[in-house]
Amino acid sequence: MDSINSQKLYELLSQIPKGRVTTYKELAQKLKTKGYRAVGQIVGANPNAPKTPCHRVVRSDGGLGGYAFGLPKKIEILAKEGVKISDGKVVDFDKKFYKF
Repeated sequence: MDSINSQKLYELLSQIPKGRVTTYKELAQKLKTKGYRAVGQIVGANPNAPKTPCHRVVRSDGGLGGYAFGLPKKIEILAKEGVKISDGKVVDFDKKFYKF
């Protein structure tokens, strides 16, 4: 199994600008791992949420994925940052997607 440096992952999270989202897969690729689920577990265990913006990580299909404080809170925070959600997915996902 790939070893993922959680500190490096949290540093990447901090680079995602307000109003944008990225995916677990994009983070894994940036870390040169195929451990997408491991990335998701580390993101989910973020000890500094929402300061370290794990709420800006979504699934590759634009779906919300999870959030430690619940999906309503994730939607609320994203909306305050200008990311609209409809039917559980990011509206204009291609335009909101942040690629490292």
